Amino acid sequence: MKFSTKEDIEAPVAFVFAELSDFDGFERGAMRRGATVKRLDRRTEPGAGMSWALEFRWRGRERKMVTDMTAYDPPHAMAFLAESAGFEMVLGMNFLEMSRRRTRLAIELEIKPRTLASRIMLQSLKLGKAKLTRKFVARVRVAAEEIEARHLKQQG
Repeated sequence: MKFSTKEDIEAPVAFVFAELSDFDGFERGAMRRGATVKRLDRRTEPGAGMSWALEFRWRGRERKMVTDMTAYDPPHAMAFLAESAGFEMVLGMNFLEMSRRRTRLAIELEIKPRTLASRIMLQSLKLGKAKLTRKFVARVRVAAEEIEARHLKQQG
C-alpha cells in the first residue's frame, strides 16, 4: 500500500532539510511518547547507514522495528527502510527548492507485508485507504506548518 503527498513550505530548503533530519529530536520525541529507541550504528555524522531499533506499543501490542537510513543527500533527499516482524516500510522524502524561501516537500510511504497475517491485515486496511490517506496528508501538512512556524520564529 502506498501513500504520497506534497507540501509547499515557506522556508528555505536547507532549513526544511535540517528540521527533518533532527534525528536526536525525533528520538527524544519517540521516547516521550513511550517508545524505546536504541541507536544501532556508531556514526557521528548523519548519513546512509544510520540505524535504530524501536520498541513501542501500537494497537494494544508491543511492536519491534528496525529502521535504517538508506539514502542521505542534503538538502535534496532522504530515504529509510523500516522492518518489523510482519511489515517492510519504505519512506522517501524529496526536497525541491521552489525559490530561496519556498520548499516543496514530497513524501512517499510504501508498506509491504512480509507474512500471510500481515497481508490479510493490509488487505483489510485497504478498504479504508481513503481515510488513511487523508490522515497521512493531514499529518504531513501539520508537520509542514510546524516547520514554517519555527522558521518564522527564528526570523524574529
